[in-house]
Amino acid sequence: MTRRLLLVAMIAGALALPSGASARIIELGSEAEPATPSCPAEECVVAARVTALQGRASGGPKNPYYIRRDGWLVAFTVTLSQPNAEQVEYFNENLGSPAQAQLSVLRRGDTLRTRLNYRLLAQSETFPLEDYFGSSPTFALEEPLRVERGNWVGITVDTWAPLYASTSSQADWWRSSRAKGSCEGSRSLNQFAMEALGQDRIFGCTYHAKRFLYTVTYIPDNPPTTDEAG
Repeated sequence: MTRRLLLVAMIAGALALPSGASARIIELGSEAEPATPSCPAEECVVAARVTALQGRASGGPKNPYYIRRDGWLVAFTVTLSQPNAEQVEYFNENLGSPAQAQLSVLRRGDTLRTRLNYRLLAQSETFPLEDYFGSSPTFALEEPLRVERGNWVGITVDTWAPLYASTSSQADWWRSSRAKGSCEGSRSLNQFAMEALGQDRIFGCTYHAKRFLYTVTYIPDNPPTTDEAG
């Protein structure tokens, strides 16, 4: 399905949402400046076994994946690098196969002590990525995800995904579902991806000058324009 046809399908799906939904479409994360994913450079870095939340990206607003109005998530887009055959074989053997990703809806703790804790509220189905390396595919969700004001939208990779970029800007940073003390070293190959609804995990590692290359298609609810009491 071409991107144009997919967008048409997304809009048609949006019109079929509950009556409280709007046909307005917002692409969360789209205001960021373009970044080049790392592979197939000699230092080919990929996302691995993690749930990630991009806190900021150069050129875009702070907290681009924070939900400010109730609504629906209907699709997401990833920018994928083109790892070579040797790199793909290495990642498949060490991190699992196939390369894949899914959206995750998160709620952050509301106290100073829990502000780095996030609870997994909902997830999309998982989408294989291996047929789309070197491109920017858009995936329409089979079932739109309901989001509420105050939620956050992360991306979960339980194997690996070449949607990662190193940049020169400290304005680019993301948080990982890894506990403090597990940010680097051999333990980085452990499974930190959030997969169980209701799971609560501390996002204890922050990485600067790094980007997860994803945007999320979000449809906010219509704001009421009349007084129900009237």
